[in-house]
Amino acid sequence: MIQIDQCVAILIDGNNIERSLQNLLNRNVLCNFDTLVPRLLGDRALNRLVYFREGKDISSKLAERLHENFHGSVIPCHKSADIPLTIFATQVAQKVDTIIILSGDSDYVELVRYLKSRGVRVEIAAVEKNTATVLTEEADHFTPITKDDVFEYSAPRRSTTTKSKRKK
Repeated sequence: MIQIDQCVAILIDGNNIERSLQNLLNRNVLCNFDTLVPRLLGDRALNRLVYFREGKDISSKLAERLHENFHGSVIPCHKSADIPLTIFATQVAQKVDTIIILSGDSDYVELVRYLKSRGVRVEIAAVEKNTATVLTEEADHFTPITKDDVFEYSAPRRSTTTKSKRKK
């Protein structure tokens, strides 16, 4: 077996992956990065892991977990993650050999082409049925995200207090 010496950045379009997984399974599920990231990396070194997500309400538990397990960070985006992820990818391209983009969105096709023109290997990981064919064709490698890469999420239940009415 050949040992590949690569430095990798993983950039995640959180909204795209979350929606794709929920559509795939018709349940409230989240990506299990604890199993997916090692599978994507293999024996390669992780340089950066950044999770981009629209909105300000990003789970602090997710941010803590990504930081603790992968020294990752979470970046809230004003609108979609497309532009912030693209800008970050072009900035980090000089520091890594491979960029793995977790998204099936065809909006990333031009980014993939640009990164490859700069000598960066580009891999896509996404739910196959929600991934644009043109994106997988442009990428150097495609890894499907499947039901084995998720866990079911149940929102914390809020305690409800009912006041009993007393008769006088």
